[in-house]
Amino acid sequence: MEFLDAIWLGKPAWMWLMFLAIVIALLVFDLGLLHKEDHEIGVKESLGLSAFYITGGMIFGAWVWWYMGAAAGMNFYTGFLVEKSLSLDNVFVISLIFGFFAIPRVYQHRVLFWGILGVIVLRAIMIGVGATLVSQYGWVLYIFGAFLIYTGLKMLVADEGEQDFNNNPILKFLKKHLRVTKELHAQHFLVKAPHPKQPGKLVWWATPLLLALIMVELVDLVFAVDSVPAIFAITTDPFIVYTSNIFAILGLRALYFALAAIIHRFHYLKYALALVLVFIGAKIFLGDFVFGGKVPALLSLSVTLALLAGGILFSLWKTRNEGVKAG
Repeated sequence: MEFLDAIWLGKPAWMWLMFLAIVIALLVFDLGLLHKEDHEIGVKESLGLSAFYITGGMIFGAWVWWYMGAAAGMNFYTGFLVEKSLSLDNVFVISLIFGFFAIPRVYQHRVLFWGILGVIVLRAIMIGVGATLVSQYGWVLYIFGAFLIYTGLKMLVADEGEQDFNNNPILKFLKKHLRVTKELHAQHFLVKAPHPKQPGKLVWWATPLLLALIMVELVDLVFAVDSVPAIFAITTDPFIVYTSNIFAILGLRALYFALAAIIHRFHYLKYALALVLVFIGAKIFLGDFVFGGKVPALLSLSVTLALLAGGILFSLWKTRNEGVKAG
């Protein structure tokens, strides 16, 4: 039992194992019971599933608050809010990916579900590397802060460009080095079919569903470049960083089917997100030069919540006559 008390990334092993057990239980319940059979997920089911995951995150955050203290709890909820908000753009790009590969709604949940497993691993690697850098070289936080301020200011003035997946170099590489079927094969990512030059020989082929899954994973990796430094600017505790990230992503993927139809109504939220990034980046410098330490967790949570709420409300008001897009 000594293994359970061994310290790993600042926390006993039992805390990490408990969290992983909770995530695995949620995913097993999701795929094994709620979505054992592929079916098209409607808005009502999407909202219910998202509420299920968000409730799990809120309860876990309450436990963090109780067990690790109020500051840790507020940092968890701040990280949860920031990650979920930054991932809204992720929803828009994922919807474009599904449209590009003509993935029917009935199979989209399968792609998002298996994509979660990749997210869990990729975020663990990125956060582990980030935690190591921060613990060994404290000045790295100033680089994170400057990067977030730059990213936020860039978001305020940048024009949104169209995604051209036909010219995506990674997709070109995959199509060149993999045998890819022209059509979907139900819910399968891989299928056996005759070799293109040896018809009597059966070989594995990738389906467009697998390409969509790979592209979704790559999109998450790109968006993590912003979100991981952002959460480290809120707290350097790897446990809070990782758990808040994963719970936020779980809930957002579940909410995808409801958000995809109305994501265009959150156009002005990007400006609120830009201000959040600038604030979080500035927090590092404010903490050292103004507050003589860290910015109070309550202030950080309050400002983040106010900015995001303002962005959402303003977006909904400005787009109140646009309605819901079909899809």
